[in-house]
Amino acid sequence: MSEKHAQTASSHSTGKSIGFREFLVLIAVMMACQALAVDAMLPALPTIAHAFGLSDENRAQWIVTAYVAGLGLGQLFWGIISDRFGRRSVLLTGLALYAVAALLVGLASSFTTLLSWRFVHGVAAASVVVARSVVRDLYEGRQMARVMSLTFIVFIMIPIIAPSIGQAILLLAPWRYLFVVFSVFGCVVWMWVLLRLPETLHPEYRLTLTVDHVMQATKQVLGDRISLFYTLALTTMFGSILAYVGMVQQIFAEVFHRPGLMPGMFALCAATMGVVSFVNSRIVERIGMRIVSQIGLLIFIAVTVIHTLVAAFSFEGLPTFVVLQAATMGCIGLIMANFGAMAMEPMGAVAGVAASLQGCISTAGAALVGAFIGRQFNGSTLPLALGAATCGLLTLLFVLVAEQWRLFQPHHELKAEG
Repeated sequence: MSEKHAQTASSHSTGKSIGFREFLVLIAVMMACQALAVDAMLPALPTIAHAFGLSDENRAQWIVTAYVAGLGLGQLFWGIISDRFGRRSVLLTGLALYAVAALLVGLASSFTTLLSWRFVHGVAAASVVVARSVVRDLYEGRQMARVMSLTFIVFIMIPIIAPSIGQAILLLAPWRYLFVVFSVFGCVVWMWVLLRLPETLHPEYRLTLTVDHVMQATKQVLGDRISLFYTLALTTMFGSILAYVGMVQQIFAEVFHRPGLMPGMFALCAATMGVVSFVNSRIVERIGMRIVSQIGLLIFIAVTVIHTLVAAFSFEGLPTFVVLQAATMGCIGLIMANFGAMAMEPMGAVAGVAASLQGCISTAGAALVGAFIGRQFNGSTLPLALGAATCGLLTLLFVLVAEQWRLFQPHHELKAEG
């Protein structure tokens, strides 16, 4: 579907009109609700651990894990009901809950209560998985991959600036005010969706929420080889990102003894991913999702294996860590958006259920992977590098199964032969 066709379809559905550029930014900002709630609070993890008297600072990583676990499980709910009631109403409900839950996290009186509300915050943030369904409603194939890449560029600005925002807030106010900022951000996005986003779900694709219909849609999502194994590939790649996010504050504080450099270096690595995502958006329609993402994956594996060797033989320093981690994140810019588009590509008729199941599997699974790697932190960068390399190799296995053990094959060639 062309950009013009997509805009026309949106406009006709509700009488509203939203331009292509505004659409991209809005989708990216909705997705950024998830990232902001993690990245902006990274500088606050030691402060929160101290405030609640945590003797093991590794436990502070559960603040990230609880949120991401809620994010994964919540996606089962939001995407499915969006196939019945439409995308717009679900987004508005979820964003409202996001704003309320953020405030309740900030009011928590114990670490257990904080984790509980943090889980609910993640469940609410999961509503923005519907943004993927909105994109799938309007685009398909390589054009969908291009749109996902362009939104990813805007989305990646949040990780670039969020840690610095978080650190600035901590200089001016107690850590609880971070969650006030999250709530305000959610309210702003809620108003933008209310005023500008039309309904994108085609009437003929609305599902009746019966057990039989949901089970049939689930069977379609999980029974499709491309959908299932690219979802698993997303899981392991996202797990490596969450491991990095959970450990990065400790690495700069305990390995390099330069905690003040974390926001800037984190931004540099995220910026690398943003630049490569832009490159991906420019080449993916011409070269194809599979070739681009598979090249990116092979480079990712090579970089993380090199990083593992550097860390294992005690050659790691701050410059090598930043360079190798930036290269790792750059590879992810070629991988994640394309994998997500390929997983969704066969799911046009059940996009909401597909986004829910794929999002639940990839996010909840990634939370477990990231938590497992994060708990291995031992005062060095080796657990992170080795964990990322292992995730890369597992991802390659999933891609090989999805592509019937052949790489660099355009999709139409596979269909013709299979």
